[in-house]
Amino acid sequence: MSSRTVACPDFYQDGKIARRSLLKVGAAGFAGLNLPRILRADAIGTSTTGKAKSIIFLHQWGGPSHIDTFDMKPDAPDGIRGEFKPISSQIPGVMVTEHLPNFSKVLHQFAQVRSVNHTMKNHNAAGYYSLTGHAPPLDDIRLRDTRELYPGYGSVISRFKPVEDPAVPTYVSYPYMLRDGSVTPGQTASFLGKSNDPFFVAQDPNSSKFQLPELNLPASLSLERLDDRRELMHLIDRQGELIGWSETAQGLDSFHDKALAMLGSPKVKQAFDLSKEPDVIRDAYGRTTYGQSCLLARRLIETGVRFVTVYYSASIGGKGSGGWDTHGDNFNQLKTRLLPGTDQTIPTLINDLKSRGLLDETLVVWMGEFGRSPRVTNTAQFGPDGRDHWPKCYTALFAGGGITPGAIYGASDRIGAYPSLDPVRPDDIAATMFWALGIDPNTEVVDTLGRPLPIAAGKPITAIFS
Repeated sequence: MSSRTVACPDFYQDGKIARRSLLKVGAAGFAGLNLPRILRADAIGTSTTGKAKSIIFLHQWGGPSHIDTFDMKPDAPDGIRGEFKPISSQIPGVMVTEHLPNFSKVLHQFAQVRSVNHTMKNHNAAGYYSLTGHAPPLDDIRLRDTRELYPGYGSVISRFKPVEDPAVPTYVSYPYMLRDGSVTPGQTASFLGKSNDPFFVAQDPNSSKFQLPELNLPASLSLERLDDRRELMHLIDRQGELIGWSETAQGLDSFHDKALAMLGSPKVKQAFDLSKEPDVIRDAYGRTTYGQSCLLARRLIETGVRFVTVYYSASIGGKGSGGWDTHGDNFNQLKTRLLPGTDQTIPTLINDLKSRGLLDETLVVWMGEFGRSPRVTNTAQFGPDGRDHWPKCYTALFAGGGITPGAIYGASDRIGAYPSLDPVRPDDIAATMFWALGIDPNTEVVDTLGRPLPIAAGKPITAIFS
């Protein structure tokens, strides 16, 4: 995209974008403009409220290479630009890697933030930051989950904007528990209490045996008998799929009520029953863990779940276990393992949500905990053609939920190493998601020391919203 700035005659008024110009230009008309220059930081932090009703948070564990996907640098020196060629997208002048041909056809449905940055180089620390929007106390692989650390996004939403139907969980996450040695913090409710933990599913939605035993009663046990809490707990213990709820729940009454409501709710059971979907839809998403996980996310949103986290950790198709952590063989891993599944699943999700009238009210967020290094590496440990951890600049994608289709906010420098315009931190990503759901990012929670703390330390990126 050209660095030259072109503006409509009445585009700027008093240093800000005139709303009528935004509406007039639209997604296609933005193409000839320098979008990072248009969407300036002075639009961050307005008092407008977002219009999303739910969020699908697609966390790409390991850190996708921004340079090899959405923020390519074809004019950068050899050893930085990589081996992939850019192709055109539906936004004239905006390119994407040649290995995302389907994504190129839906890129105009996304807003891109190309200047996300922080300083955490380890997965657990960076992962915690990207899952909570709060910087960890240390950047160390030994960072452990404690009740002194912040809760995940979905748990905050569960606390301040719970689903009204008691049978429907506000926050669902699956199909992995992120870890790098130890479990990555930020995946639970922490000091907000167990009642705000996610309904966590550790099963593969692509498995022919996928089901949730905790949502099914044995034939010999009636719902009325479960009024006995002891019987309920024994049932869940025997089925063994509630991933620690029964052994760690401190608020037994809340847990008991939630489990009873879900057991008695046909629509929640049906949401998890992927066999209800036509084969053509399941095939379109991809018969992979990631593909069926994203399909399940759509079904959960339709049921009324407010926040769904899909963790991409193990690889599509079960090959390898490092997600997007491409220290070695980066280009081969991307073109054979990571990008093909992404190119099938994400465009299908966006088109499916749109065809069902759900995209305008569902914010889809696609991001990892950092990007990959501009310079291609060759090390004894990982081999040639790798890219290392790079938190100093990377890209996050937003679709639906009221965003301005095709918008680009911020920019990286000529080699994708550092933000050159309007830097954004994970704190701002957090504030953006809360704001999009109508939750004031300045809302306070009380931690274990009794201190009132804002749920987000940043400001919402309102410039990417219509």
